[in-house]
Amino acid sequence: MSEANQRLLQSPVLVLNATYEPVNVTAVRRAIVLVLKGVATTEEEDGAFVHSARVALRIPSVIRLTEFRHIPHQARTLSRKNILIRDRYTCQFCGRTLAASELTLDHVVPRSRGGRTDWDNLVACCHRCNNLKGDRLPEEAGIALRRQPRPFTIHTSRQIMRVLGRSDERWRKYLFY
Repeated sequence: MSEANQRLLQSPVLVLNATYEPVNVTAVRRAIVLVLKGVATTEEEDGAFVHSARVALRIPSVIRLTEFRHIPHQARTLSRKNILIRDRYTCQFCGRTLAASELTLDHVVPRSRGGRTDWDNLVACCHRCNNLKGDRLPEEAGIALRRQPRPFTIHTSRQIMRVLGRSDERWRKYLFY
């Protein structure tokens, strides 16, 4: 499979509950599986196609679950990926938006000073700012956080959906701008 096709299959798809409430963002690959299994229907299409040996399917941009699913309030797992998503792939010190490979995670209060590895103490940080800050507090390094780190909540998730939706007009009517 070509790199372009792999990228296409990882593109974001908005997932709606049966009531049209946005509940998640998933990859095209997972969205197609949900549609083929009859768990979801396509509400909006991308315009591009994905091909198998016998079938050509339009790529969904928005899918809707066929049955209402109670989505319990879930805490997101603390992970590098989720921290980068929460911080929108943006260094929380200099404000540059970068690829995931160009970002590190930084403990605002260094572990050597009792800082914990949790949502409130980890931020996305570029290599330059991380080296500048080193094993110090931001104030000691002469830099400041642009935004205080917070746990991933339903509000964070909705905000991320809105940010992703800016690049896809088809999402807007479902995200209540």
